[in-house]
Amino acid sequence: MTQAALLEAWHDHLALGLRRSKHTVRAYMRTAQRLLVGQRLADWDAVADLSAGHLRTHLAARREQGLSNASAARELSALKSFIAFARTQAGREVSDAPRMRGPRIAKGLPRPVTPDDAIGLAETVDALAVEDWVGARDRAVLLLLYGAGLRIAEALSLKADALPLGDRLTVTGKGGKQRVVPLLPIVREAVADYAARCPWPLPRDEALFRGAKGGPLAQGMVQKATARARRALGLPDSATPHALRHSFATHLLGAGTDLRSLQELLGHASLGSTQIYTQVDAASLLDTYRNAHPRERD
Repeated sequence: MTQAALLEAWHDHLALGLRRSKHTVRAYMRTAQRLLVGQRLADWDAVADLSAGHLRTHLAARREQGLSNASAARELSALKSFIAFARTQAGREVSDAPRMRGPRIAKGLPRPVTPDDAIGLAETVDALAVEDWVGARDRAVLLLLYGAGLRIAEALSLKADALPLGDRLTVTGKGGKQRVVPLLPIVREAVADYAARCPWPLPRDEALFRGAKGGPLAQGMVQKATARARRALGLPDSATPHALRHSFATHLLGAGTDLRSLQELLGHASLGSTQIYTQVDAASLLDTYRNAHPRERD
């Protein structure tokens, strides 16, 4: 076999078999390619024969290139998945694959923005845009993140056949898992306003949100628009598009939403991923206490 053939099989397994997102597929493909080239491997048996020592050597070389702990942990996870797949292709037992712990990662809490700042970001990207339709587009995207808890990739993967939006929206999340989220009137109106202003045709089977040249809108453009808005508003660097999803979760939890319902709205595979917002809410309450209590102000 050739390295290209191995990578093609790995791609099909990720994209078609596991239905991973295009971003995950791209990252896992790069990781596998680096391993194959670095270790000079060109058949499944050779990949299946890799030991924990081989992985340590490979990752040590990557760390010398400046790989962070978090990135190294993600890369190790991708490598383990690739080797497990190689072992199935070679007729080996997956349970005998090399075991290796990744570096410890200090888990930070999500940093939500206030409701006023969330709406302020959406309004400011609109005001700062060079064209009216672009501003309406970016405002609609940010309101989908804050008003419905979508990931930015989920918002940008919406097709125009979602129009006209009703009071519920079916979203396809990680791993192709679908969920239904409620839509506030302000979100529906923002998307309808963008669609009416968009100068490009919106065929039902193509992307709803379009870039300046008519192609699908890239995440980077939304991130750049949000960065301009947060600078104009004097907000911290943590006020990113993804922070709006965190804010959606934190504010709903603070309003009394139960964890199971929040898990469904966010599309989390496990309740453990949702439970982190209980810590965020507790931290927010402590900040409020410190800012409001007379003894703390003295």
